[in-house]
Amino acid sequence: MAEPALKTGEIFDEGLDKGIAKLTPEKIEQVVSSVLANETGARLRVYTDTCVHCGLCSEACHFYLSNDNNPAFSPAGKVKQTLWEILKKKGRVSPEFIKHAAEIAYTECNLCRRCSMYCPFGIDIAYLMLVIRRICHKLGVTPQYIQTTAHSHAATLNQMWVKDDEWIDTLMWQEEEAQDEISDLRIPLEKEGADVFYSVIGPEPKFRAQLIYQAAVIMNGAGVDWTMPATPGWDNSDMCMYTGDNEVMGRLKRAHFEAAMRLKVKRIVMGECGHAFRSVYDMGNRWLTWKMPPIPVIHALEFYHDIFKEGKIKIARKYDQPVTLHDPCNVVRGRGLHEMSRYVVNQTCEKLIEMEPNREHNFCCSAGGGVINCGPPFKNKRVEGNRTKAEQLFVAKAKGAKTVIAPCHNCHGGLEDIIHHYGLNMELKFLGDIIYECMEK
Repeated sequence: MAEPALKTGEIFDEGLDKGIAKLTPEKIEQVVSSVLANETGARLRVYTDTCVHCGLCSEACHFYLSNDNNPAFSPAGKVKQTLWEILKKKGRVSPEFIKHAAEIAYTECNLCRRCSMYCPFGIDIAYLMLVIRRICHKLGVTPQYIQTTAHSHAATLNQMWVKDDEWIDTLMWQEEEAQDEISDLRIPLEKEGADVFYSVIGPEPKFRAQLIYQAAVIMNGAGVDWTMPATPGWDNSDMCMYTGDNEVMGRLKRAHFEAAMRLKVKRIVMGECGHAFRSVYDMGNRWLTWKMPPIPVIHALEFYHDIFKEGKIKIARKYDQPVTLHDPCNVVRGRGLHEMSRYVVNQTCEKLIEMEPNREHNFCCSAGGGVINCGPPFKNKRVEGNRTKAEQLFVAKAKGAKTVIAPCHNCHGGLEDIIHHYGLNMELKFLGDIIYECMEK
């Protein structure tokens, strides 16, 4: 593989720049040695020793493709500039090196794992980038905006500094709004023994409360026995997983599971969010030493699929605009729910026009992995770093698609920016939006 080409342009970020100002070479070496010795093992050694620098991962990465095949943006190139250098020098690297490594790991890799599908050895680049993020977190070198979000998680156990009474007030408000449409609808709070514990991410009560309204209408229409908690633990999101703050990630997941266990529910149904599902189902639970979650967990896509299969929801009329479907990385490559989502789309929409490629081969939205949460300093890099996704959408639009369905919050944020930046003029909806609009109430 060719030597990674140098990138141009310096981005100022208070979290990175002020973070490295406090570092010494001794501190860096100490933290690197501690993480490598105590938190990694054979997995890291096998991955770093196995890579033969073949570059087959490059064509899988939207950052590489969107930056005119610059090898510095290839998955192997990113590892070469960060972890390999740290290992080669045994942690004896400069503060400026750490800043560069942090910018790569936090803002130039979505941890989408598409590259792992094309690596002949199945090397998990996302894991290697998470090791870099862990080192950077312990050194105090994290982009300001995502670190602020992590502070919110630590202080309030939710992403958006939503106070306990504000959470309850929002649920009561959405219940009252929904009762104008369905007079006997309730959002059951603190109901013990319910079949479903429904959890959402922090931005829903803060910015997208209508999604809670819609979920209540769907639950009511399907006759589901459900509840939501009135206590911390209602937010299933987790930016700490992406800053490298594994300790707070564990606190968040414990609060989530303990809220569900306290209410003695049968299962957790998570709203339409990919990173939260990854945290609850695959990372937070393992940090807590649980091989699998202590209560069964399913994503909204699986829940929608099941209630349609069981005939619990009837469609009054199908959505008549041609749609295309975005496959979120964390519930498609990470959980294999691609056919379930298509089943629901075909139940509710007149015409589905597939993106190419699709399913587990779909390109990332460029917002996941915490990248969108790194905030305005890196927005242009993020959006221009996914020209590839814009090209996918352009082709789907040329075939007639007018609406993009994206069953994930971060995907919504990323696709919204891409649609605007590239002038695509397409409508963007959650799958719950479509179900609510088309179901019999």
